[in-house]
Amino acid sequence: AVAEPGAVAEPGAAGAAGSAGEPLSGFSLDLGAFRVDAVLVDGVRAARYTHRAGKLRIRPARPLPAGAPFTVEVRYVGVPRPVKTRHWGDLGWEQLEDGALVAGQPIGAPSWFPCNDHPADKASYRIAVTAPSPYTVLAAGTLESCTVSASTTTWVYDHPAPMSTYLATVQIGLYDLVELTDAAVSTVPQRAAVPPRLRDRFDHDFARQPRMMAAFEDLFGPYPFDEYAVVVTDDELEVPVEAQTLSVFGANHVDGQRGCERLVAHELAHQWFGNSLSLADWRHIWLNEGFAKYAEWLWSEVSGGAPAAVHAARFRAALADQPQDLLVADPGMPRMFDDRVYQRGALTLHALRTVLGDDAFFAVLREWTATHRHATVTTEEFTALAQRHTAQPLDALFTAWLHTPRLPELPGGIGPV
Repeated sequence: AVAEPGAVAEPGAAGAAGSAGEPLSGFSLDLGAFRVDAVLVDGVRAARYTHRAGKLRIRPARPLPAGAPFTVEVRYVGVPRPVKTRHWGDLGWEQLEDGALVAGQPIGAPSWFPCNDHPADKASYRIAVTAPSPYTVLAAGTLESCTVSASTTTWVYDHPAPMSTYLATVQIGLYDLVELTDAAVSTVPQRAAVPPRLRDRFDHDFARQPRMMAAFEDLFGPYPFDEYAVVVTDDELEVPVEAQTLSVFGANHVDGQRGCERLVAHELAHQWFGNSLSLADWRHIWLNEGFAKYAEWLWSEVSGGAPAAVHAARFRAALADQPQDLLVADPGMPRMFDDRVYQRGALTLHALRTVLGDDAFFAVLREWTATHRHATVTTEEFTALAQRHTAQPLDALFTAWLHTPRLPELPGGIGPV
């Protein structure tokens, strides 16, 4: 896919057939409040279209043959603005005090480009952004070129790995570029974009990220992309934001004391769980957030902090005092980002680790990331894979933790610490 906001966007080639092999006479894309000037199918055939209430409905000049690939080119102009949602506030393209960011999860991608905004619809991307030359632009993928022309600079990023629409991002600001790669620890290229005033605090708070990358590669398998970047905005953000190959933190997440290092671990872990392995649909959100939460506990354990068992016992005790009315495996859209999904998802993994033992548990995680690399996943696929690593039935464990509202006990009699 190509996304050039305010210019041309090509959501990419798509299979063009109904399930019964019928020719495709029409389809729709998600797109925010832009003015659409033209829609072309396969570059030459003008298509009829309507654009209302966030939906761009397209009828090609002639029905498209069943199973044949085709290209859609949408010419549109306007000022990107966030998608307003009922449950999660404004999502997508957001103006900063001096710059812009994109935080698309879960349905904010149409705020800047036309797409089929579903987590299972993955494509490669090439993103070109022209901005005033004092500004630094980062986007998902690898910087392909940076061309200065008069007072502007055009930044082009290429990302051939499949990416869900909500994980595509652009970050624009007055940033210093910082090299984080430490080849002695991890060969994965790592960089950052940081406001100059926060540089000293950032250097301390993110100093252990290369070690974190190496630890996660050992625990989860090889890093699934070509590089990794972090952006620290000069504005405060409520929570950090993951995108593919890139994570975004607010100024409030950099305190010079590593007070938010668990969030650094959380966002890095999403590159495996959520980005390389994407959800078949949003009801499986615990496969993103529960795994990233458990990665926080694992980083604590391997870096000399409290073991995961201590974190698990504490969180289980805290959850026992909260309402027990949520199904982790299908929390529903209004509650998909409920803290209990994160915490109980992590507890599910710790319970599984306790039952399987470390060798089998981490073998499960590495097989999980390898088997489904750059693909989509479901809860049922994970539980089936885990079962293949033990003769002990796991149905009761997964039913209790994922499919039953009542909070179960941790296996092994582990109590509060």
